[in-house]
Amino acid sequence: MDIVLVIISIFLIVLTLLQGGKSNGASGAITGGNKMNIFARTKERGSERVVSLLTLAMGILFFIVTLIVKYF
Repeated sequence: MDIVLVIISIFLIVLTLLQGGKSNGASGAITGGNKMNIFARTKERGSERVVSLLTLAMGILFFIVTLIVKYF
């Protein structure tokens, strides 16, 4: 079961790195970049939405598998 957890972790890291930036980052928030609201909602379309949903699913799966490994 530990091997499954490692594989899920690697997929989660890769999916997180594939996601595009939605704001100027922390430096833009501190210096007052072009977007003052770093929490502005933007619609995801196409592949961005698929990657976002896969990341969410892998995060939930990671959480569940971690609990299973810990308690069983």
